[in-house]
Amino acid sequence: MTSRRELFEDAARRAARYLDELGERKVAPDAAAVRALAQLDTPLADRPTDALEILRRLDEHGSAATMAMAGGRFFGFVIGGALPAAVAASYLATAWDQNTGLHSITPATAELERIALGWLVDLFGLPSTTGGGFVTGATVANFTGLAAARHAVLERVGWDVEGQGLFGAPPIQVVIGEEAHPTLVKALGMLGLGRSRVTAVPADAQGRMRPERLPVIHAPAIVCLQAGNVNTGAFDPAAEIVGRARQAGAWVHVDGAFGLWALASPRLRALGAGLAEADSWATDAHKWLNVPYDSGLALCRHADAMRAALAIRASYLPTTGERDPSDYTPELSRRARGVEVWAALASLGRSGVAAMLERCCAHARRFARELSAAGFEILNDVVLNQVLVAFGDDETTRRVVRGVQEDGTCWCGGSHWHGREAMRISVCSWATTEADVEASLEAIIRVAAQARAAA
Repeated sequence: MTSRRELFEDAARRAARYLDELGERKVAPDAAAVRALAQLDTPLADRPTDALEILRRLDEHGSAATMAMAGGRFFGFVIGGALPAAVAASYLATAWDQNTGLHSITPATAELERIALGWLVDLFGLPSTTGGGFVTGATVANFTGLAAARHAVLERVGWDVEGQGLFGAPPIQVVIGEEAHPTLVKALGMLGLGRSRVTAVPADAQGRMRPERLPVIHAPAIVCLQAGNVNTGAFDPAAEIVGRARQAGAWVHVDGAFGLWALASPRLRALGAGLAEADSWATDAHKWLNVPYDSGLALCRHADAMRAALAIRASYLPTTGERDPSDYTPELSRRARGVEVWAALASLGRSGVAAMLERCCAHARRFARELSAAGFEILNDVVLNQVLVAFGDDETTRRVVRGVQEDGTCWCGGSHWHGREAMRISVCSWATTEADVEASLEAIIRVAAQARAAA
């Protein structure tokens, strides 16, 4: 049988080769590679198989069938390719195999999460007392922040929601923007706050909540803001809305899946003016911090509210008075996500994080500038890393999106924005270079010209 060292060295070689070759392949897998996945669909073997053989099968049949999200020309969703330091840290953390719930059991990973959390709070300019948890992604991060919100606003009116549930509880007024991301709405539904009983405030042409259309707010209430519209990159006007919500005694939650990272850049920070005055924030590290999937972050000004909503106690779960990660997440059993976040932040430093964010935004502006110069319509104000472009009528735009995806030079997704079909270009990867943007622009313009000629 293969030794452990031989196996891990082979895995590292295969992973490095995969990443090295991403720039030479099409972004989307071809049909033959997808069909070849059938080679993995065999009856379960009666006897053990050598691990080296298992790895060979995975690489030979799996690698070619992946979407090249780790490369520099995937712009289909807000997905960052993982930084080398974060990938390497993930290898090591996986080998450690720490179930990071209690400090007394997993002190190394619990401490790394505590340190990374402090760095993040400082990077975003949040209150030094902010608590936080490392979760799967923005859906659970929103769930976590809103669970703390639900606890706090009901506690203020004398209701113990963790003990008594919502049966007979004072109703909570929930205010969101009409362009709120569906994961926020899903989290509200999971918490029993309702997907359809919310008040949706009208948005402007960029998807920003219109503060003059806010309803009268009556506590207990939760107001949800968005930092970074998934189509346009726009931010709700936090400074004005937070002030009004505060006066009414409401909790303010921010869905900042990718936009919250603007606070880490001196050049972009003004977009998020007022966000640091909120009560809770949700964001993703696997988006703009470029760590491996999955990695979400829930942050809360009131750490005691997070613990009250989420902490778990049992006689067989030893606590020591140190920060227990499970007090801040819905899960007890989970992997040590904070290790990769620590590694990414340590490798980049404050200036490196800012430079990565600003570089992506510069690439987005170039996409918008050159596509506009080529005669195509940019549908949004490009304030961050998102570009919406239309290539004529809706059917032509759909043809261009399909053609670009089939061409394989880059991968951009389709979207529907204010009655128009659009191509959405999301620039979110540390790996994207000027050459990647140049090649992608050439491909998009070439495919669009062909689609228009065929119309």
